[in-house]
Amino acid sequence: MARFATRWFLLVFPGFLAAGALAQTAAPRVEPASHRAAAHTAPIAPLSQHLFGAIPLSTKSEAARKSLELAWDKYENAMYQSAADLARQATEKDPRSALGYAMTSFAARRGMPDAAALAKAKALLPRATPDEQLLVRWMTDIQDHNLLPAIASMNDLLKRYPRDKHVLYVTGEWLFLQQDDDRAQTLLETALQVDPNSPAALNRLGYLYLDSSNPDPAKAVASLKRYAEVEPTSPNPQDSLGEVLREAGEDQGSIEHYRAALQIDPGYISSQYGLGNTRTLMGDFQGARQEYDRAIPMAKDLFDLLYVKYLKTFVSFWEGKPEEGRKAFAALAKEAAEKKEPNSQFQVGMAQALLAADSPAELEQLQSLSAFLAKPLAGMNEPDRGIARAAVLRERVRVLALQGKSDDATQAVSELQALAASSRDQLIASYYESALGYQLASTGDFQGAAEGLSADPHSPLVLQQLAVVQEKLGNAAAAEAARTCLKYHRNSEAEWFLATHNAAMEPH
Repeated sequence: MARFATRWFLLVFPGFLAAGALAQTAAPRVEPASHRAAAHTAPIAPLSQHLFGAIPLSTKSEAARKSLELAWDKYENAMYQSAADLARQATEKDPRSALGYAMTSFAARRGMPDAAALAKAKALLPRATPDEQLLVRWMTDIQDHNLLPAIASMNDLLKRYPRDKHVLYVTGEWLFLQQDDDRAQTLLETALQVDPNSPAALNRLGYLYLDSSNPDPAKAVASLKRYAEVEPTSPNPQDSLGEVLREAGEDQGSIEHYRAALQIDPGYISSQYGLGNTRTLMGDFQGARQEYDRAIPMAKDLFDLLYVKYLKTFVSFWEGKPEEGRKAFAALAKEAAEKKEPNSQFQVGMAQALLAADSPAELEQLQSLSAFLAKPLAGMNEPDRGIARAAVLRERVRVLALQGKSDDATQAVSELQALAASSRDQLIASYYESALGYQLASTGDFQGAAEGLSADPHSPLVLQQLAVVQEKLGNAAAAEAARTCLKYHRNSEAEWFLATHNAAMEPH
């Protein structure tokens, strides 16, 4: 089978690395009209606004601009619901602000998508300033899965604002989410050069330094500790330290930092369920359930509520009671369906597949998920649906390949190849490559398998298989590198559970 010919590498203009002054427009000044009689003074038109003093905005409302800046700040600090709420306030203050609606949908996509705000942003685009249009197009094209236009807008933004820490952060974060770790790290480190105290860059780099192909836990923790120093009154730095220390295997430190976050904000739900995740891995199953039970009343929306219940269900598997866990997942799947929360339906359904009693049961569950995801779903944005479909197909390939069902695996790979080509999404492309890696390993093409599996360094099961394939090739150092990456993806969910409880299956 031919390799996927079009890997969508995100090419960033080198100009953003230039050491010149910030590409920002000076704020306008109003000169006093001292020689005009007061009685005949014409009304002064409202001044144009500039986002963070840099990007010219179409809105004349200072209140709308301030709400947008607060929304952006919340977004950079991973407070996505608050960001969306503040951006909506900006649209109330100026209903003709394209960026207000774009920011609303951009932040909301990290939780409950806002299709109406996305449509309004596109409709109001002609009213925006040229640079504002670049930002709006980038935000909306991401959500519409228009990857090439999004890349073009991103590159133009970076060319216009090569040392604007806010532009550097949001584009770096997007590359991070697209698994383009090297370019993401470059942009975020540039943001840190502009502002060594940038909380958002310090936070995201903390994760990147651990999750990269060359993990550096000491550097990750140092970045997050600096983040905590910069933002001592925010719970998020402590929450990030709790998560990264858990991934690095330092459970006691994880517990301490999650508790510190909750001391700052007793309602910080991610730290509360984070305690449950860490206690699960520590083997404190009763304590884990108690932590999750404390998190449930903190949920502010349906997805968070179902997510905590989802995490709690894994405890049964860790304590050696898989049938109890499967019954709990079945009940949770029913609840998610009744409440029409498609993101949770997929999340729970994928866990049911991965943790099924046997391969036929898993394949049946995967088929059911494929049917569920076959058409657009209210409440799930299209890029997320595409990624979910790709995840299902890759898991199907993994199961079929390890069973030696080459023809069926090849068919599933072909379906995933078509999805990757049509979506032009780098994450989906990496799922295709790693699925092809599974299929090639089953046929004995270990060199091709290693190339494919290397495309997704964030999946515990892919990394586990990559280590096995590298050993088959006699590449002991590469196998050890894969296992080192795997070590730092430690969590309480399905893939890590399988990677640590099942012996690595030898490729046929």
